[in-house]
Amino acid sequence: MREGGTEHRRHRDHRGEGGRHKELPEQRFHSAQTFRRGRALAFLEKLNVKRSTLLRQLAQPELESIRPVISGELKAVDAIIQEFIHTFELREAVEGETPND
Repeated sequence: MREGGTEHRRHRDHRGEGGRHKELPEQRFHSAQTFRRGRALAFLEKLNVKRSTLLRQLAQPELESIRPVISGELKAVDAIIQEFIHTFELREAVEGETPND
């Protein structure tokens, strides 16, 4: 074997398995699940921001002519939020929050 290859292997062995942390399969699943849940909660927050924006727009007199469109969008966003909460089982995250409106 070439000396450079030996040096590379020695360096890799020093870090242990190519620099990866040794985790049990349960730990890896839990951290992936936590990561996905965090992403789901971030997306839910974005939906709530859209919802509060639509609520503000409903109250603006200059948008009176498109009020039915805004109202329809608000109903659609509400339905998406409810379905998202149900699909990803985020009830406990929502129960601890106060409504934005």
